[in-house]
Amino acid sequence: MIKAIIFDMDGVLIEAKDWHYEALNKALSLFGFEISRYDHLVTFDGLPTSRKLEMLTVERGLPRSLHKFINEMKQQYTMDYVYTCCKPRFIHQYALSRLHADGYRIALASNSIRHTIELMMDKAGLTSYMEFMLSNQDVKKAKPDPEIYLTAIKRLGLKPEECLIAEDNQNGIQAALASGAHLFKVDTVNDVTYTNIKRRIEEIEKGGKG
Repeated sequence: MIKAIIFDMDGVLIEAKDWHYEALNKALSLFGFEISRYDHLVTFDGLPTSRKLEMLTVERGLPRSLHKFINEMKQQYTMDYVYTCCKPRFIHQYALSRLHADGYRIALASNSIRHTIELMMDKAGLTSYMEFMLSNQDVKKAKPDPEIYLTAIKRLGLKPEECLIAEDNQNGIQAALASGAHLFKVDTVNDVTYTNIKRRIEEIEKGGKG
């Protein structure tokens, strides 16, 4: 029996992947660096900014002394996108309200920082449906490590097989599967509907693969 759904945020409940990509590149461009769209999609998507900056240091020589400033500028640019673009989506509000009414427990586990999560979820009108929200500041190891999902499952007091995780990118999917929970794979935010989630739950409970 599935008793809880744990959602990733960016690319699942919030169409923010491009915001993060554009904001970080805007900050990096101040110092002549850039992440290509291909590298973003294949390698960097879903990783926390601090991890991305460390990878750029190792692979391309970005000075570590710039990490703090670039990260701060990236967060500021991201906030600009959030205030301009982040709005409620009916399909998500409907899905979470129906799942909540059906008795499912709902939580969020994102590689983003806590302030960004709280702001985005508030502006999307989804905070009230969440039992709790975990950020990369609540764990020692970010996705693709499963720590954030294991932490969420433990906090829910459930077994991994009683949880369904909604994820979109490879790093998040790796973390979800490593936690032992079931996976609801998302291609775009438009896939996150009440019907699709219930269909996945029915597949699992009828003996489908996790």
